[in-house]
Amino acid sequence: IGLPLGATLLVDNATILAKEFGVSDTVIGLTVVAIGTSLPELATTVMAALRRQADVALGNVIGSNLFNLLGIIGVAGLVGPIAVDPEFLRFDLWVMLAASLALIPFVYFGQNINRFWGIALTALYATYLFVVLAG
Repeated sequence: IGLPLGATLLVDNATILAKEFGVSDTVIGLTVVAIGTSLPELATTVMAALRRQADVALGNVIGSNLFNLLGIIGVAGLVGPIAVDPEFLRFDLWVMLAASLALIPFVYFGQNINRFWGIALTALYATYLFVVLAG
C-alpha cells in the first residue's frame, strides 16, 4: 500500500514543482524523482561499502539500474505507450551510456572504487545536474 501511494505522491508533487518553477517534467524526473527513488539503494550501497562488501555494493547499483531500465520501462510499456522526449535521446541517453562505460574498469579489471574515484564520479554527476538544470 505504501509503495504505490508514495510513488503517486512523489510523481504528482514533482510535477507540481516542475510547473511552479517552469522546469520540464523530464528534468524533474532526471533529478528530484531519480534521487528520491534511489535513496534506498544509496543507503544499501553505503552500508555494503562500510562492511567491505564491494560485490554487494556494485551489484546493487548495477542491478537496480538494469531493473529500472529494462523491467520498469518494459512493464510500463506493456500498460501504455511511453513518450520519449527528443532531448533525452540527444543528450541524456549518451550521458547514461558514458556512465555505464565508465564502470568497465571497475567491473572487468578489478579496479577499486576508492575516495578519488568516489569524488570524481560524484563531481561528474554534479556537472551533469548543472548542465541539465542550466539548460
